[in-house]
Amino acid sequence: MTLQARMKHIAGDDRGSVILYALSTCGWCRKTKELLDELQVAYDYVYVDLLIGPDKEEALQKIKVWNPAASFPTLVINNDRSIVGFKEDQIREALGSDAR
Repeated sequence: MTLQARMKHIAGDDRGSVILYALSTCGWCRKTKELLDELQVAYDYVYVDLLIGPDKEEALQKIKVWNPAASFPTLVINNDRSIVGFKEDQIREALGSDAR
């Protein structure tokens, strides 16, 4: 199975390509997912710690393009911007919603 096939899609408003690379045990990753859900954004996510073999290597390579430290969460927006860590204000600004 490919990395793309292992990503889970969450339906919502289309605000471009939004991909969340997360860990299943990460509290900040969970908060990022909750914020995306609150903003009703369509996004794809994958728990990198649950991947194995080539899929995990591919995910880590993609993350390192945006975040050389490969820390989590890493949010990639429209394949031209990334937000590393839970940065609520930056996420809201990037996805067009600053309402709280």
